[in-house]
Amino acid sequence: MFKLKKETAVGVFVLVGILAVAYMSIKLGNVQIFTDKYYVLQANFSDISGLKANAPVQMYGVDIGFVKHISLDQEKGVAKVVMMIEKHVQLTDDAIVSVKTNGLIGDKYLKIAPGGLGEPVTAGDTLFDTNPAIDLEDLISKFAFGKV
Repeated sequence: MFKLKKETAVGVFVLVGILAVAYMSIKLGNVQIFTDKYYVLQANFSDISGLKANAPVQMYGVDIGFVKHISLDQEKGVAKVVMMIEKHVQLTDDAIVSVKTNGLIGDKYLKIAPGGLGEPVTAGDTLFDTNPAIDLEDLISKFAFGKV
């Protein structure tokens, strides 16, 4: 009888541990399962140096989404960025998307400057007004060699 209680307690402990590891993997991995909190937008850039998947998307300094996927469109000669934007955030097609840097050598993120006069965007639309990443090394080398 005592052995059965001990085995049951160990089994429950292992089950709770597995559930805790699964929960933390989903939360820390930013896995979006069974959620309709976001809608998809796309933007095409000539240069996105340093931008990575899961980078934040901000507007007015507030996180409103994240970068879901980055791919190369060789036909158009652009980098295609797929973003997940929170549903309560309304954007127009004249919004400007820029690749920015946190600090001097920080991580890259997307900054959206909202428009106002354009048509509202819907899921799957593409934002066309984009500003590429600024290459700090290129700027420093131009300044150092007097080509500014």
